[in-house]
Amino acid sequence: MTLQTRVQGLNLSVEDALRGVLALGLLEAEGIEMESVPADFEHERDALVARLSAQYAGRAPADIPGVAETRALFHQLDIDPTKTRPSSEALLRRVLQGKGMPHVNLAVDVCNLSSLEHQLPLGLYDRDLVRGAVRVRVGREGEGYAGIRKQRVNLAGRLLLADDEGPFGAPTSDSARTAVSARTTRLLVVLFCPVERADHHLSAALEHIASLLTRFCAASVSAVQVVQ
Repeated sequence: MTLQTRVQGLNLSVEDALRGVLALGLLEAEGIEMESVPADFEHERDALVARLSAQYAGRAPADIPGVAETRALFHQLDIDPTKTRPSSEALLRRVLQGKGMPHVNLAVDVCNLSSLEHQLPLGLYDRDLVRGAVRVRVGREGEGYAGIRKQRVNLAGRLLLADDEGPFGAPTSDSARTAVSARTTRLLVVLFCPVERADHHLSAALEHIASLLTRFCAASVSAVQVVQ
């Protein structure tokens, strides 16, 4: 059985086995502009990196709020989070190692900022490249895709998003097929959240992403929803 919902023009279903374990935050936005990186965004990014670096210096990632909960979610899905790290934790580890935030493009950088601050892994997709209905499920044997960095991402037994053309996203590494590029004007953002953090943290993260996209990418947010 699956839980089905509709967000604006998006038909989404969640595999029944994931209910009670996983909550999702969904956001759609259009009118994306990202020709340049505003100085205000760079200031906000650098301030967050400096704050987290000072606040969590010398602490193990598992002792940082949000990290343990997301690791527990992965364990519940029989995924080893020390071998396949949640994308939010990977960002945090990078920052605590003094490497700063990666630069991809403005839309990706904006969403990464929220993922880092709220410690919730997310997927960011070119909405025009997502085909048909979206299914949230566990990967089957042999499933995988070409990742954004061109490596093959193995999805067997892992949490994933699939559309009518197959898997395209996961809370660890997204596909090249639906990747956001300089040509992207419409976005689909999916946050993966342990169900026990959904009531406050998921809504706060969605509000933060909506604010950042509006302020820095001139976006118009067309849909926001929490699915539990």
